[in-house]
Amino acid sequence: MKARLTRSLLVLVAGAALFAAGVLYADNHVEKPTSVIHVVTLDWAEGASKEEIQAALDGVETLAAEYDGITRVWLKSIKSQTKDAAFVMEFKDQAALEAYAGSDAQKKWYEVYLPVRGRSVTSDITN
Repeated sequence: MKARLTRSLLVLVAGAALFAAGVLYADNHVEKPTSVIHVVTLDWAEGASKEEIQAALDGVETLAAEYDGITRVWLKSIKSQTKDAAFVMEFKDQAALEAYAGSDAQKKWYEVYLPVRGRSVTSDITN
C-alpha cells in the first residue's frame, strides 16, 4: 500500500513538473507571425486642425473595417522620438499589403489623410 501511494505521488509530482515545464516553455516561446506590420511615423501638415487629424486617424479604423486584408490597427501614439505621431496597420500577409497599395480602399482614405499628412516614413515588417 505504501509503495502504491509513493508511486502515485511520484507520478503526480512528475506530471506537475512536466506541466510546469510546458507552461514555462509556452511563456518563453517567441511567436513569429507571418502578418505584416505597416508602421507609419509622420508629421502632420502645418495648419492641420485637431478635427482633421482625428478624421484621418478615424479613417484608419474605417479603412480596416472596409479592407479585408487589415487585421488590426494601433492609433494612439504614446511617444515618437522623430515625428509628431505614429500609427500601425497589421496586414494578414505580404500579399494583402501589396494588394492594398493603390486599392479603392486606400484611395478613399487618402482623400482624408493626404491633406493633413506632412512628411511621413513608412516601414513594413514581417518574419
